Amino acid sequence: MIMANMTMNGFLLLGFSDIRELQILHALLFLVIYLLTWAGNFIIITITTLDQRLQSPMYYFLKHLSILDLSFISVTVPQSIDNSLTNDGYISHDQCILQVFFFTSLVWAEVAILTVMSYDRYAAICFPLHYEVIMDPSKCKWAVIAVWLSGSISGILYTTTTFSITFCKAKIIHHFFCDVPQLLKLSCSNDYLRVTGVATFMSVVAFICFTSSVLSYIHIFSTVLRIPSAEGRSKAFSTCLPHLFVFSFFLSTIILEFLKPTSDSPTVFDLMISIFYTVMPPALNPVIYSLRNEAIKGAFRKLLLDGESTRRKIFLSWC
Repeated sequence: MIMANMTMNGFLLLGFSDIRELQILHALLFLVIYLLTWAGNFIIITITTLDQRLQSPMYYFLKHLSILDLSFISVTVPQSIDNSLTNDGYISHDQCILQVFFFTSLVWAEVAILTVMSYDRYAAICFPLHYEVIMDPSKCKWAVIAVWLSGSISGILYTTTTFSITFCKAKIIHHFFCDVPQLLKLSCSNDYLRVTGVATFMSVVAFICFTSSVLSYIHIFSTVLRIPSAEGRSKAFSTCLPHLFVFSFFLSTIILEFLKPTSDSPTVFDLMISIFYTVMPPALNPVIYSLRNEAIKGAFRKLLLDGESTRRKIFLSWC
């Protein structure tokens, strides 16, 4: 009776396993990843906000990427942790709608911000004398507004078309969150074609974004290779290679996830792919961007030293 009620009023997320021990292990692993992701991205947001040396457009966009990453991982992971700990995969219809909206909005916003960041690197390296004019603060602000606005439009399109279909099958989702391809499998008519149309349109736009980023990096690398000093080439590559890796990794896993056929019994490979594009990018981005960036590492050391100095002053004042 409970199962019938759940499948009538909401959806059942099957998650990763029915074995209780594996559910607890999954919850603990996701919790550790979630806390580390929050710590890493919160540090980047803090130092790019407080440190006056990190007020260039590159770090302004990096700060918004970290905000997106924190939001992105918070859409799916806490719900999955709760479902595993309580051994209850139920998610209400309204919760599923919100999850689809925020997930699709943030996926597109990530693609958009990574495209903007590639253009920023192109302008900085290929047109250094005109960089401040090309990427002045007002243009950067409007670019970020466009990123968030385009993400919201994408989310609205996906959500309205997805939940306009008639779900006539058992509302069982073979995933750890409300995945759009899995939801489409619950339809018994052709009304899912509207979602396919939206997905096709957004895929074309994403391909255009990726192509423009690739062309930007072709110009960047050709310019960098003409830099006479090895130090200059190393500095340019250190700011470009992490971004290129992040963009390629994020888009390739999303494309692989949406192109592969959905299965009633997902394999380990299917689940790993879903983790790669939902959990790993937000967790890895702070590491990738900070390890090869001396300015961020220096700002972090300064933040730690300032914090230690403040604590010492407080301790001495109490003494």
